[in-house]
Amino acid sequence: MHNVKGKLPDHVCIIMDGNGRWALAHGLERNDGHRHGAEAVRAVTEFAAEIGIPYLSLFAFSEENRGRPKQETDALMSLIMEYIYQETPTMNKNNIRCVFIGERQHLSPLVVERMDTCMAATGNNTGMTLIIFINYSGKWDIMQAVNRMLAAGTVSVPGIPMSYDSFSGYLSTAGIPDPDLMIRTSGEIRISNFMLWQLAYTELYFTPVLWPDFRKPDFEAALKAYSTRKRRFGTIEE
Repeated sequence: MHNVKGKLPDHVCIIMDGNGRWALAHGLERNDGHRHGAEAVRAVTEFAAEIGIPYLSLFAFSEENRGRPKQETDALMSLIMEYIYQETPTMNKNNIRCVFIGERQHLSPLVVERMDTCMAATGNNTGMTLIIFINYSGKWDIMQAVNRMLAAGTVSVPGIPMSYDSFSGYLSTAGIPDPDLMIRTSGEIRISNFMLWQLAYTELYFTPVLWPDFRKPDFEAALKAYSTRKRRFGTIEE
């Protein structure tokens, strides 16, 4: 049972930040922080599925993260591949559908293969949808959406006379509702180029907890804070 009262969000997204700082604080290597962070991913995913949140998005690797030392990015990619392989049976057991979103050109063929295999294996599941963003950038998402529109002949330059909903259909998140709640760990107060279009009216929640320490009570605190927010989407209350 959970202790959250009030309406739960349909879609929660999390910027998982603080693995490196957690490792340094514990006298460990940064890669050890990423490995402990994977345990938080498992705990948060299980809790979200348990309480009935329909969509959970996790920002696992940003396009900008490629600028980190190669040793760290290689280790992180290896960990991501290991996680995908190990957790796919558990996702099926828990009826979780897994989707991967991000620019694939700079990913290794093995990473892409693991992602596609997991999506195919879990594609028919009807429970929570877990969206993992790998090599993702909000600016990239908007640019690729515009390019897809132009390629499809939907619009012509100059001018893009279309609705917000029509444009959303060209984003990488097409068919997925915009997030209701965004959680960022580690005390940083920014969205770091994550779902720039989709977060327009998302409720933001920032916590000083480093990602490897984030567990059910921390998630519950975020959900409780969300339940007190009044979402007016630019209008006024009657």
